[in-house]
Amino acid sequence: MRRPLSLVAAALLCAGCSAAGTPTAEKADEPGVAAAAPAPHSAVRAAVTATGRSSARIDQRIVVADGGKEYTLTVTGGFDFAADQGRIVVALPGGAVSSSAVTFAGGNAYIASPNGLDDGAWGVMPRAKAEAHYLLRAPLNDPEHLLEQVSALRNVSREGEATVHGVRATHYRGTLDHKALTLRMARETRKSADRIREELGADLPVFADVWVDDRGRLARTRVAAAMGPVDVTVTMTLTDLGKPVRVTVPEAGNTRPVATVTGVLLG
Repeated sequence: MRRPLSLVAAALLCAGCSAAGTPTAEKADEPGVAAAAPAPHSAVRAAVTATGRSSARIDQRIVVADGGKEYTLTVTGGFDFAADQGRIVVALPGGAVSSSAVTFAGGNAYIASPNGLDDGAWGVMPRAKAEAHYLLRAPLNDPEHLLEQVSALRNVSREGEATVHGVRATHYRGTLDHKALTLRMARETRKSADRIREELGADLPVFADVWVDDRGRLARTRVAAAMGPVDVTVTMTLTDLGKPVRVTVPEAGNTRPVATVTGVLLG
């Protein structure tokens, strides 16, 4: 018997959590229409590129609303996008495991005390091999993954000006298509996402907002989905852009290779 579509969606969005209107493109996106400013989709892609040459402090909130209950994960740390390295800590107060840390460096991801390893040991795996096991989650909470997704926004519109963490920014809004949504998604999770898309007859309704500062860099991103009984919103704020980010790689003798890492904390 096939499970109801809403139950499949709920599992994709928030399994394990318990232990805006449709955008329209501005005329500046239309061929042959002159614009004083870059077209919205071009402005977003340029902001991702500019941020990718810099570094930032990462403050992320992942909010899952499930049947009247709300769960919030936080992801904090620093990331040098230009050097492809950084360290983040994810926390879920009240969870079976309340926090975990991941260090990204040298093409690897080092995970603090993942399941199956002794306390104090770090699991290590190629960063590119990490996968997402839930919708709107980045593999191991890698902040560059979210940047890659929003760089592929569709139907982008300019929504005006706003202040983000004390910085004036231009607000853009768009949608994530199925390819961007399922980027580096684990096989079984992707199969479920494909099934929902087939039953809907269209891409899953995932909307994204991007705020670009006056120097053309990302100040904040937000992606959101409402699927049946569950809403998920992932908001990432970037501050201290350009400041050095120091990373300490665990000693080789204190690391153990792992093939995959799962669990709500690590996406």
